[in-house]
Amino acid sequence: MTRHRVARPAALLTCALVALASCRARRRQPVATAGPPWLLARARQEVEQAERSPVFHDFQFTDRLEASGITFQNRIVDDAGKAYKKVHYDHGTGVCAADVDGDGLPDLYFVTQLGTSKLWKNVGGGRFVNITAAAGLEMPDAVAAACAFADIDNDGLPDLFVTTVRHGNRLFRNLGGGKFRDITAQAGVGYVGHSSGAVFFDYDGDGLVDLFVTNVGVYTSNEKGPGGYYVGLPDAFHGHTHPDRAEASILYHNLGGGRFKDVTREVGLVDRSWSGDATVIDVNDDGLPDLYILNMQGENHLWLNQGGKRFRDATREYFPKTPWGAMGVKAFDFDGDGRVDLLVTDMHSDMWVNVPPGDWAAETRKADSAPAPADFFPNGKAQFIFGNALFANRGGGRFEEVSDTVGVETYWPWGPSVDDLNADGWDDIFIAAGMNFPHRYGINSVLLNDAGRHFLPSEFLLGVEPRAHGVTDQVWFTLDCNGADRWQFFCAACREPGGAEAGCRFDAAGRLTMIASRGSRSAVLLDLDGDGDLDIVTNEFNARPQILISDLAQRRRIHFLEVRLRGTASNREGLGARVTVVLPDDRRILKVMDGKSGYLSQSDLPLYFGLAAADHAASLEVRWPSGQLQTVPGPIPAGKVLDVVEPGRPQ
Repeated sequence: MTRHRVARPAALLTCALVALASCRARRRQPVATAGPPWLLARARQEVEQAERSPVFHDFQFTDRLEASGITFQNRIVDDAGKAYKKVHYDHGTGVCAADVDGDGLPDLYFVTQLGTSKLWKNVGGGRFVNITAAAGLEMPDAVAAACAFADIDNDGLPDLFVTTVRHGNRLFRNLGGGKFRDITAQAGVGYVGHSSGAVFFDYDGDGLVDLFVTNVGVYTSNEKGPGGYYVGLPDAFHGHTHPDRAEASILYHNLGGGRFKDVTREVGLVDRSWSGDATVIDVNDDGLPDLYILNMQGENHLWLNQGGKRFRDATREYFPKTPWGAMGVKAFDFDGDGRVDLLVTDMHSDMWVNVPPGDWAAETRKADSAPAPADFFPNGKAQFIFGNALFANRGGGRFEEVSDTVGVETYWPWGPSVDDLNADGWDDIFIAAGMNFPHRYGINSVLLNDAGRHFLPSEFLLGVEPRAHGVTDQVWFTLDCNGADRWQFFCAACREPGGAEAGCRFDAAGRLTMIASRGSRSAVLLDLDGDGDLDIVTNEFNARPQILISDLAQRRRIHFLEVRLRGTASNREGLGARVTVVLPDDRRILKVMDGKSGYLSQSDLPLYFGLAAADHAASLEVRWPSGQLQTVPGPIPAGKVLDVVEPGRPQ
């Protein structure tokens, strides 16, 4: 069954067919006019690169935060600010999207460390209202990290799971109408520790989504700071070299009735990586979801699903080398061969050498590990990649690392979000990036997919960089250095030579304002305003979000399908399904319903398929988690939200 979407009128192309070639060759000049010279120089470089690329990029993103009505402010603990130390609090928080009240509009949930994470209801027209309190979701000063929307009880309503750092993880059941109830205690998922990412998937195929929670490791003391956070250990960044500080991640089996059971040891999935996140990927194409678990300071791990009953570590069989400082991960078919590839971003490897601003060549090279402490690598460095990795799936269980070949090495990356930003039928990449205080500004990256051959850097072409008004920094914290804060470290340090260059600003009364770089942590790509193209929402660290609205649909006629799954024998959300859209020219576009979007985030959203020039799809195929194969015959007109119901017994 289908629902027709009313699309906004698209601007007709102004070039006649006879002049199409010359029109395509013409590129507009950089729109960037504000910002540091080194950023503006990069904008000019991107325009020159784009002249030689066939990838469509003649559209723009504009930050519509003020027009959206969203006033959320991400707030940080002191260990990432005025009491700064190298501790994992600066890894930030996620953002998630789901239609929580069934009105057909995607709502947004922003996570914060201090204050309360907030749910913003989409009221249409690009506007949002804060419904956190009315929804029953207030969590004051919970030091939250990740969010994940998923339908745990197959009632058609997305439920919400939130991880925290030593304040107890929380599960909220969606009661309908935008109301939630905390069921953490009865569900048995309230683990208290250094939790980070959360991934819902049905590992045993029983039709109920299970939950995997990644834990970083012990990086805090028992001392509490302002807001109730636990103060970080002075050697927190060396925590992975202390085996006694490891904190195993947790696999919860969904028992039904809103209850879960910790089966981590029962199924043999005891992973003690310093893990910030994970994802699901079926590496051997046997229809069973395997787990790829990141290690932010060491070897990543692939856990192979054995019949839905056990897992075994099969890392070296599939990935002999993995990124050392992995932060974000996404499984997707980047080259259109019908096999699922794997992108891993590595931020920690970029921390050893401060690349000067404007040295773009250095930013796109793998990191030099020579300056790293020797004890970081107790078993040597041979098994590591010091930078991003894009593992191209060559079939038969063989993956080839091609990140440098196709151009996806970036600087200070967090989470990758993947979708078709220009609706040309090839998935593009947005990478949230930047290290904030006390480091220099680093750009968010937009990589447009050139038919699986290469990725075109496009953040400046599309108006994602520089940020609005060219701003790259912000107030990070303030101190009264002649009063209550006079003993704070930065009151003395900022009076040393070089303090002004480091961002220290004293006023006549001795008050210190510390200026630091802006930086994003996570993002979700979705059609926020219902015009048929994809927009970008970020969660910024210690700042307000970005609401980047695309004007693609206003610049050209676009063709797309959105696919919403409804499982019957499988879990209702269809998590784990593989969906293939077949175009009239027989090209096949594969997407996996995994809910994964950016760092520390999992959302409940339809799958989006750009159809390029095709005004319809010839057919659509679904391989459900239950193993059923379903074909939806065409033609399927573009511009639809297509609801695909799994044949079989309704749940």
